[in-house]
Amino acid sequence: MSSPRGSAASLAPPPPQNGPSAPDGRFGALAGWAQRHRWAALVLWVAVVAAITLGSTAAGSAYKNDFTLPGTDSQAATDLFRKHGSDQAGDSVEIVFKDTAGVRSARDSVEPMLAEVKRMAGVADVRSPFTDTSAVSEDGTIAYASVTLDGKTEEVPKEDVARIIDTARSIATESLQVEVGGEAARNAEDKEAPTAELTGIVAALVILVLLFGSLLAASLPLITALFAVGGAIGLIALASHIVTVADFTPPILMLVGLGVGVDYALLIFYRYRHELLAGARAAEAGRKALDSAGRTVFFAGCTVIVALLGLVALGLGSLQGIALAVAITVLITMAASLVLLPALLGLFGGRIQRHVLRQRAKAAEKGRTEGNRWRAMARAVQRRPIPTLLVGVIALLALSAPALSMRLGFADSGNDPRGTTSRHAYDLLAEGFGPGFNGPLVVLVKGDQEAGRTVQAEIATTDGVAAAGPAVPSEDGALSTVFVYPTTSPQDEGTVDLVHRLREDVAPPLERSTGAEVLVGGATAASQDVSETLADRLPLFVAVVVGVSSLLLLLVFRSVWIPVKAAVLNLLSISAALGVITLVFQHGWFGAQPGPVEAFIPALIFAIVFGLSMDYEVFLISRIHEEWTRTKDPAQSVREGLASTGKVITAAAAIMMFVFGAFVLSSDRMLQQFGLGLAVAILLDAVVIRCLIVPAAMQMLGTRAWWLPAWLARTLPKVSIERARHD
Repeated sequence: MSSPRGSAASLAPPPPQNGPSAPDGRFGALAGWAQRHRWAALVLWVAVVAAITLGSTAAGSAYKNDFTLPGTDSQAATDLFRKHGSDQAGDSVEIVFKDTAGVRSARDSVEPMLAEVKRMAGVADVRSPFTDTSAVSEDGTIAYASVTLDGKTEEVPKEDVARIIDTARSIATESLQVEVGGEAARNAEDKEAPTAELTGIVAALVILVLLFGSLLAASLPLITALFAVGGAIGLIALASHIVTVADFTPPILMLVGLGVGVDYALLIFYRYRHELLAGARAAEAGRKALDSAGRTVFFAGCTVIVALLGLVALGLGSLQGIALAVAITVLITMAASLVLLPALLGLFGGRIQRHVLRQRAKAAEKGRTEGNRWRAMARAVQRRPIPTLLVGVIALLALSAPALSMRLGFADSGNDPRGTTSRHAYDLLAEGFGPGFNGPLVVLVKGDQEAGRTVQAEIATTDGVAAAGPAVPSEDGALSTVFVYPTTSPQDEGTVDLVHRLREDVAPPLERSTGAEVLVGGATAASQDVSETLADRLPLFVAVVVGVSSLLLLLVFRSVWIPVKAAVLNLLSISAALGVITLVFQHGWFGAQPGPVEAFIPALIFAIVFGLSMDYEVFLISRIHEEWTRTKDPAQSVREGLASTGKVITAAAAIMMFVFGAFVLSSDRMLQQFGLGLAVAILLDAVVIRCLIVPAAMQMLGTRAWWLPAWLARTLPKVSIERARHD
């Protein structure tokens, strides 16, 4: 007789009710400990999170961005600037003035303000527009003062830059507009309240209440996730004193921690609920849930962590810090799901059990059987597997196509909200001096001053150059720097082409004729170097992560086709998400500001989504594998697997979509792209891939889905994420 729990959403079928129970595995034993010592576990978690929070509050954070990239022209130029004592080693901000009556009429208020700014902390030099005629527009209505900082943007405290902004804008009047631009200025502006995070939390709670019909049951996965995120953010703040962590990391931690934390806790809780429905006692249900779904969570969490740590190999400081921080967040959320959640189930198990049984009684009265709709959908897919597969794959390929033309870069002030001073400054400079003025290239000439003048004269006549400033010698006379203003904006493809033209066509002949070394640097060139380096190294990173994950699936399911299918489909969902990002943010769909895709986005989305996709893959395929082991009927295995897991996969995906999608409401362009990409990838993975393409592919493969060559079967070690069964 088959088990009455054969259609439960689990990773291993529960033992027959009349037979002896299978012994607890390691995860079941962990759940048993947490349930027996639930108060100790809860107090321990609260104490640890409180200690981390208090410690991080007292110590503060030391977030800083690190975009250094050894081996590039832009980094070599920066290093030489520092070595030879050039003021241009530091970044700058621009104080921009506009007066329709002419900016010279405001000289009496501007010059005292600039003198005050020059005395401020973090300022190396100030160049007034009244001593530099090139800093005034042709019509005399717009001018700017260059404030050279005493370090790179990431090295100067935001508080120092904020004081510069406040001092500059204090002289504004009805006739005189004063704005402050530059990367340091846009980083120092006040950030918005965490509306996106709050929206995601509320959406997750609503979906969980609808799923379980109980506020208590809905709260447990969310409480688990919030505890994990709270501990992770405090821990990363402390870690920022030791390793380089970018200042935009905390929102990403909140985004990933909430989504992953709720997802992991939900999968375990859903299995717990089915064990209760099958007649298990609350404590026993907790152990069985951890021994099955807990193994999936552990496997999926490790996959995400391995993928994230792979980003360290890309060799970029800020990206390494983000990857490490997110990996720690995933590790803590996984630990919370495996320890904190069982303790909460031990505390509230009796109330949850009574609610679950009441729900089953009401459903029985109405004649409803859980999973019937998913079985019906599986049958529909099985009747026409080839058309279903083709439609799904063609749709994903169509969405992926725009990603082929994706340009990587970094947002600048031109992408800022229109109400910010950095955006106003950007627009004024473009109006007064041309679009390329906001992204000058800095050409460094290592040689005598005559070589500097020769290089400046040649660059000034190069296609794509609007103007080239005079060659300014360094303090020791060993270097000359030339500011080059493109005819195009910083994010325009024409500026990218100009950087390559200067490096590949203009610089080599000049170096031969002058004997000097010519390097093209500056923030715009550095952004391009980072983007191109990431694009070059990304294929190797993808290959390593896909290879390791496929090997794990091969070991777990002992099948050649399962890992191949999983890898191809996961890559399709990620590429489709990147295609949507390209359409929205690069081509300006739905009113977005057109520009390049943030350089970090493809690598981060790949690392996170690939791991989460493996979560759903293991959850669904494990259930199908259990039915296949029990019945040897491939068609029925697919139907029962989808019927058992469809509801919880869809609910988990919906929660993550809302959590991730809420970040589209952020004013930060990178977070908008990150949130949209993750939301689209999860939507496609849960709906198109897990519900349509996977059942169709499994139906077409039939018994071949579990094929493994005999020689390979003998060679591979036996690894299982399923709960051991008692014979």
